[in-house]
Amino acid sequence: MTLVLVYKALHMFFMVAWFAGIFYLPRLFVYHALNEEKSCSAMLKVMERRLLLFVTPFAVLTAVFGALTIVEYGREWFRASMWLHYKLVLVIILYIYHGYCFKLLADFKHDRNTRSDRFYRIFNEFPVLILLAIIFLAVLKPAL
Repeated sequence: MTLVLVYKALHMFFMVAWFAGIFYLPRLFVYHALNEEKSCSAMLKVMERRLLLFVTPFAVLTAVFGALTIVEYGREWFRASMWLHYKLVLVIILYIYHGYCFKLLADFKHDRNTRSDRFYRIFNEFPVLILLAIIFLAVLKPAL
């Protein structure tokens, strides 16, 4: 077994764990945007904060093992793999999305949310589409 396979396996594991949270957090935002009860809002604030703080290390470890995989494959492979460049752009967008979740979390924490549940329902679908594109790029490795 080569080191690159270990890195790839860990990269995929942490990516799945990260996405479990990234898929669920905006769903909590939907419920929070619909809610007007103080006790329920307080509970959702705790759940949202804990979830985002729990999955953030998975996001970091996804990047770490992804980078180690690239390093292990080498510079020439990286240069020749244009599909990977497109994948990395999409991954950067996902990290921006993750960071934006912290802003939304702060808005809810301070009762400043101005977004509707409809916004959060659409916001919830965004990482699904990005992940689909990333998987197609990683599996098909098109010559772009």
